[in-house]
Amino acid sequence: MAGGTALDRYAARIGACRICLESPQGAPLPYPPRPVLRVSRSARLLIAGQAPGLRVHRSGLPFDDASGDRLRAWLDVDRALFYDRARIAIAPMGFCFPGYDAKGSDLPPRVECATAWRDGLMDLLPQIELIVLVGGYAQRWHFARAGAPLRRDARVGAIVRNWRDGAARRPQLFPLPHPSWRNTGWLKANPWFESDVLPDLRAAVARAVSG
Repeated sequence: MAGGTALDRYAARIGACRICLESPQGAPLPYPPRPVLRVSRSARLLIAGQAPGLRVHRSGLPFDDASGDRLRAWLDVDRALFYDRARIAIAPMGFCFPGYDAKGSDLPPRVECATAWRDGLMDLLPQIELIVLVGGYAQRWHFARAGAPLRRDARVGAIVRNWRDGAARRPQLFPLPHPSWRNTGWLKANPWFESDVLPDLRAAVARAVSG
């Protein structure tokens, strides 16, 4: 990457990151670091997720699981387009799998990632027109960076219900719930998400990936 672009060099530095082992905030990362990141200078759509799960940690391919299948259905894109980094960038808030909590659920994204890398990465992606914000951590960080911080007590469901609040931002911010199976009950209880939100989402995605 030494002869590549500034984005290439920055992505290579992220790929070699060991902050969570060598100078962690709290307990060290319980798994070997394997940062997951797919970016380019041409992609106009960025998917900002939470953090890789164990399956993605093993494969190195973001959203390579049932959550990814549901997310691709929401976006109305196939796997070939989803993994075309020239058209779609993928950068979670935490680049490495953070491990499990005592109940067996994925831990939150490590705070070290956004602190060390996120602002610099976004500065190197000025062409991004649409950021799909998957989950509360991505939503809070990106709305704050856009100068529209969310209320501290705002829940993801309420943020998604007000998805139009991000339409006037540049880049456009589009909040989504996490596509995990754990949210299946929420999706059934909130049919407005499919009837009202998904058409706007798919139209925004189609504009961002066209050409």
